[in-house]
Amino acid sequence: MNVNKRIMRARPTLLALSLLLAGCAVGPDYQPPQAQTPASWRDLPSQAASKPQASAINPDWWKSFNDPQLNSLIDRAIAGNLSLQQAVLRIAGAREQLSQARGGLFPSINGSASAQKQQLGAKGMLESNGVYSQLDQNAPELRSSLDSLTQPVSLYQGSFDASWELDLWGKVRRQVEAADAQQQESLESRNDALVSLEAEVARAYLQLRGAQSITRTLQTQIEVAQQTLELTQSQQRNGLAPQLDVENARAQLSSLRAQLPQYQAQTRQAMNGLAVLLGKPPGALDNELMTEKALPALPAAVPVGIPSTLARRRPDIRQAEANLHAATANIGVSVAQLFPSLSLTGQIGVRNTDADYLDNWSSHFYSYGPSLSIPIFQGGRLVSSVKLSRAQQANSALNYRQTVLTALQDVENALVSYRTDQERVTQMDETVSALQSSFDLASDSYRKGLSTFLDVLDAQRQLAQAKQQAEQARVQSSLDLVALYKALGGGWENYQNVPLPEFNVFGPATPAS
Repeated sequence: MNVNKRIMRARPTLLALSLLLAGCAVGPDYQPPQAQTPASWRDLPSQAASKPQASAINPDWWKSFNDPQLNSLIDRAIAGNLSLQQAVLRIAGAREQLSQARGGLFPSINGSASAQKQQLGAKGMLESNGVYSQLDQNAPELRSSLDSLTQPVSLYQGSFDASWELDLWGKVRRQVEAADAQQQESLESRNDALVSLEAEVARAYLQLRGAQSITRTLQTQIEVAQQTLELTQSQQRNGLAPQLDVENARAQLSSLRAQLPQYQAQTRQAMNGLAVLLGKPPGALDNELMTEKALPALPAAVPVGIPSTLARRRPDIRQAEANLHAATANIGVSVAQLFPSLSLTGQIGVRNTDADYLDNWSSHFYSYGPSLSIPIFQGGRLVSSVKLSRAQQANSALNYRQTVLTALQDVENALVSYRTDQERVTQMDETVSALQSSFDLASDSYRKGLSTFLDVLDAQRQLAQAKQQAEQARVQSSLDLVALYKALGGGWENYQNVPLPEFNVFGPATPAS
């Protein structure tokens, strides 16, 4: 009956405490921003060999090149790139910060034990108050008792301390909200690094195949120039051409050969770059990539989606939004510091001068009760903290808007480059066709003695330049497509279940996969 009465009397207190704990958190509630985007892209060409279309993009966009080796390189880069692993570790750090913030919602309990030798100086206090002088000289037992009480004592103690700050104003809840947003920010930072890595691997691979393609074109032109030199030397020996024609032909051949080293260097540098992107030392992929392959063809259709989906797809925009969320939650944290804080504290333990007597219940002690802290004067620090958090939130909102605008600009610029460079490829192919006919006619006329050798050299020089420019335009069109996909922000969607590294409190972290 006594227990039931106590429970009934405690119900109002428990109900009031529950209402307090379920109270609203101070500060503004986060509202996701609405990205201002146009209805459609401005530069979608109606006629193009590889035509961008307003349809959903493929997360594995690099597979549109239909090159198994490129697919393999990107898969290995995702597994082995060191910069990406650093981004994954940052996610793990943010996860632990979130766990720390959530810990503030629960009580903290600590245990302690001590053994101390204490001299309280009681004898000096007794003497200073004349206690000893008032003792009868004939009472040695009383003097002996006082002496024993003033001797140093050993004090043994063991206790448990508990403290729980009630989250009346939502300070801890706002801290958890901010930490959760910061974890999302770290995740989007990893996604952004993943998109950049995929684009860098594709770019390096296309540059490699492009350099090899231009090298093959140059070697073909060198062979033609070598044949022209041999023809001129034959005619010079037969008295049909002057030595000047021979030297001009030799100079043309040397000029073409002099252009080879720069493309050979580009080939080596691209292979070294791919190796490092895969987390390997330079030269590790030479045997795999040295075999020449053609530049991958552009896909017939390129899905680019619509502008309204860009904000939900680009990791940097999602990261800016998470940063805005964290900044908004931090306002609540700073506002909550303006209000009183209520804590429940308690302590229970045993204490005695005899360690063997600690297990006796009569040696126990305890204390409990609420503790209220009210901020009265902080020199303006708390108010300034609120103003600072509001300024940071406004800055994050502007950063989000700027990130959206930059993303739209990136996509539009990439679409323009992709369209114009494809047009350049078409025009250069027509130029090469015309110059090839011109060179064939000039060579035939020279053999028949109907034109000068300068006509042949000039046609050959123009043809070689046009073929190089056509190959470079094809490479640039491929790079434009990579830049377009990077601007669209795709490529991270299928790689969200990346295991985070586990940390041992007493040892190193497990290696990131």
